[in-house]
Amino acid sequence: MTRKNTGFTLVEILIVVIILGILAAIVIPQFTEASNDARVSAVVSDLQTARSQIELFKVQHLDQYPGSVSGAAIPNGAALVTALTSKTDNTGAVSTTGTLGPYLGKFPTNPFSTTGGNTVALVTTDPNSTSATNGWFFNTETGNLGIYTEGYGDR
Repeated sequence: MTRKNTGFTLVEILIVVIILGILAAIVIPQFTEASNDARVSAVVSDLQTARSQIELFKVQHLDQYPGSVSGAAIPNGAALVTALTSKTDNTGAVSTTGTLGPYLGKFPTNPFSTTGGNTVALVTTDPNSTSATNGWFFNTETGNLGIYTEGYGDR
């Protein structure tokens, strides 16, 4: 009786491994790009929501931005976040008995920031004039809320 060997040769296995490697090199970058696209979509949605809530706050508080009380300048970014996530009275002061707000359940996190993803820096004209370790910037002159994208500039 003779026995016939029917296994794969080393060359055949090597060819299959090379083909799988080429396919992986083509497909893996597509998954990386999809992840980045998802972060962009999430931050665009968060920006739209936060910007609309800032405008609603301004309308309900006699053209004052969140964090300012009786027309005073916004003291810091934390006050802005607190004003948006707490109840306020008609002057814009945070109050447990306030009838307005909260405008956001929680302030969104910037998915592009590795540090300080949900902190806000206040700027006057140039968003790059403050530390880019903040997740967000709020322009106190225009009322514009934007994000810091480390390595991408501001948006």
